[in-house]
Amino acid sequence: MVPKRWAKRAVTRNTIKRQVYQLGVEFAPLLKEKAHLIRLRRDFDRKHFVSATSDALKAAVRMELQDLFGQIVGVARATSPAIRPEAPP
Repeated sequence: MVPKRWAKRAVTRNTIKRQVYQLGVEFAPLLKEKAHLIRLRRDFDRKHFVSATSDALKAAVRMELQDLFGQIVGVARATSPAIRPEAPP
């Protein structure tokens, strides 16, 4: 769910959702099987991103989402012995 306060146009919200779904698939093997809530921290204003499907918007959304998913994976690795990387021999 992407609220209107973060992106006024429906096409922009749909673009953001597609990015969430795509990165969710990429990070799925690293995440526990449970519901995850993704809360974006910034708005995507029309003044900064004129086109709702611009490469600049997609890159900005993807960068923030990678940071958020990275934090989730980092917490999971720190708390779960099954996900911790092996020590080198």
